[in-house]
Amino acid sequence: MDPDSMILLAVLVVMVAMSGYFSATETAFTSLNRIRLKSRADNGDKKAEKTLALAEDYDKLLSTILIGNNIVNNVAATLSTLLFIKLIGQANGPAVSTIVLTVVVLIFGEISPKSLAKESPEAFAMFSAPLLRLFMAVLTPLNFLFGLWKKLLTRLFHKSEDEGITDEELVTMVEEAEDQGGLDREESQLIRSAIRFDDLEAGDILTPRVDVVAVDEGSTLEEVASVFAAEGYSRLPVYHESIDDVVGVIHQKDLFSARYHGRDQLKPLVRPVLHITALTKIDDLMRQFQRTKTQMAVVVDEYGGTEGILTMEDIVEELVGEIWDEHDEVVEEFRKQPDGSYLIACSADLDDLYDLFEVTGECDAATVSGLCRLTRSLAVADAIRWDSSVIHLSFTALTCPMPLIFIRRSRGMSYSPSSPSLDGSASASTSWASSMALLSLVPVRRMMARSSLSVRLSGPKRRNFS
Repeated sequence: MDPDSMILLAVLVVMVAMSGYFSATETAFTSLNRIRLKSRADNGDKKAEKTLALAEDYDKLLSTILIGNNIVNNVAATLSTLLFIKLIGQANGPAVSTIVLTVVVLIFGEISPKSLAKESPEAFAMFSAPLLRLFMAVLTPLNFLFGLWKKLLTRLFHKSEDEGITDEELVTMVEEAEDQGGLDREESQLIRSAIRFDDLEAGDILTPRVDVVAVDEGSTLEEVASVFAAEGYSRLPVYHESIDDVVGVIHQKDLFSARYHGRDQLKPLVRPVLHITALTKIDDLMRQFQRTKTQMAVVVDEYGGTEGILTMEDIVEELVGEIWDEHDEVVEEFRKQPDGSYLIACSADLDDLYDLFEVTGECDAATVSGLCRLTRSLAVADAIRWDSSVIHLSFTALTCPMPLIFIRRSRGMSYSPSSPSLDGSASASTSWASSMALLSLVPVRRMMARSSLSVRLSGPKRRNFS
């Protein structure tokens, strides 16, 4: 090989290396985590700060990379053709050059550098930033012309307004950070709860009317004290004649202070209470609690009746999870059985049920009880339908104060249900294997007595659990 051919080969190697550089740089700046880079820049990393500045001017950066990559590839193609013509002649040189250079550029100028840059995008971006800034300065005139061309295209093809980052995108980012090990499960759950916090309304987390413990304003202090002792609450709503007319709240501290000082009237101890609707956002309600220095609100319906109550603790629990103190009776709403089935309280939140079985769905009901329509046709088998899958229900007599649901989930199956609805037909043709779960109401007392439970699976088939 003569000296001229050696020079052509050396320059060709440099061009292929530069092609790999531009390809890897493009992948690195496209794949890098700007949040991680900004964190390093805020901690005083100068390289990260300069790299982040390049990434912020992405249009000019991309234009420089593409121009540079096209230049070196075209130069490489020309030099390769000249080299092979010198080596094997005019007849076969161009064809062999095209084949060889295509393979070389694919391996060493595209696939390999991009794969390596994808593994450590931040590190390679910081490594390539100094040389890239030099190319951006040299190619400024061309970048200016292409910038004008981009503005022309933007005017011709109007770009829709940028909607910013949605809550769903933020949740996805948090999930990715958890999968990559940047966040642990508790931190991830806290952030997701905070993101969804402002979407919650009072009706989503209130204590329903049937579970509210309240006292009449005509009660004696001894009667109120006995309620406090029996229930373990620190404050109780006070009503006039009916629970639909809540006039205030009595604090345990005020009650025992009054008894200590020999007072026997309840009305002077009753403090004002907030009245809100079920549509009140809980973040607004929290600010009202802070402003009024109160801890409880009464949720009223459209007719002015009491729908339930809501406390500051209920709001905080939406962020950090259940808070139990030394006087609380821990209620286990989801209990896994030895055979893999679940015993679930009908008062359990429907969203918690979705999370337990890792499914998505929407329903007008807020609890499992509402989903199963416990107040309708309890003696008749119904079916809850999620798209093409049907969950058959067989109800037994509900004589206990706290009904439970017995749930068995089929294995090796996954799907995402949409809004569930009740289908009155009990003869829907869906096999047991295609159903998400099997639900059957089991009264607590009958469960303890191990009574026979009949469950419709599909068609005429039945299975008994004793």
